[in-house]
Amino acid sequence: MELDETDRQILRILQEDARTPFSEVARRIDMSSATVHDRVSRMEEAGVIKGYHADIDAREVGYGVSAFVGLRTDQGREDEALAHLAGLPEVKEVHLTTGEWDVMVRVYAEDTDALRELMFDHIAGTEGFARSQTMVVLGTDYEADGLPI
Repeated sequence: MELDETDRQILRILQEDARTPFSEVARRIDMSSATVHDRVSRMEEAGVIKGYHADIDAREVGYGVSAFVGLRTDQGREDEALAHLAGLPEVKEVHLTTGEWDVMVRVYAEDTDALRELMFDHIAGTEGFARSQTMVVLGTDYEADGLPI
């Protein structure tokens, strides 16, 4: 789908606050609410807008530890291993990567004991992963909200 500047303006507004009413979006870009609605619907159908989400503080809901896990896969067995990761509720992101690790995973756990259990019982011992390295997040100085549009 080809996006014009009006589509990009709408995306910037919704990315800042997805709960912005179409009437407010329309007012800010000097367009009718119906046209904004049509454009948003078109971007949803095309997969440009994939969903609307609440930004939840992990610590406030009981996840005190976050970590990145680098995984090296066994050739020919990665599909099952990746499917297993997607089924773990503590796994937030799974990225196929180049470099030392074949896969980078972002996980959340209640505490270091729960992280240890996740790593040893659910990730490191999974068929298809040859090696892992866990990097605990000590703090986050910057985390972007959305994409540069």
